[in-house]
Amino acid sequence: MGTTVAKHYRELIAWQKAMKLVKTVYELSKKFPKDEQFGLTNQLRRAVVSIPSNIAEGQGRGDGREFKHFLRIAHGSKQEVETQLIIARELGYISQRDLDAVTTLSSELGRILTGLTKSLTTNN
Repeated sequence: MGTTVAKHYRELIAWQKAMKLVKTVYELSKKFPKDEQFGLTNQLRRAVVSIPSNIAEGQGRGDGREFKHFLRIAHGSKQEVETQLIIARELGYISQRDLDAVTTLSSELGRILTGLTKSLTTNN
């Protein structure tokens, strides 16, 4: 087993960026129509919350292989969030400007997740 990237998940830049994405998505989804509360709003919020949750769980496992597995799940959830935000844009729930801003943040998180996953591959 290789070296652990951080002693605590809160030290991980990936987790910190994911938490910023959570806050951003929650703020954006507040603007969605009330009839979407149990539809797209709920699904989007669950998906975005799963990103930092999986990063934290994976880091807490203490095993590089398991951590990589959870990082892949987090990356998949990130893709799900991006898709749902595109849907929100298509439905007129968010502006193109908001979509561009959150997509930039999400893309940055994706690059960090990829780099972290590769570093674990190198170390394990």
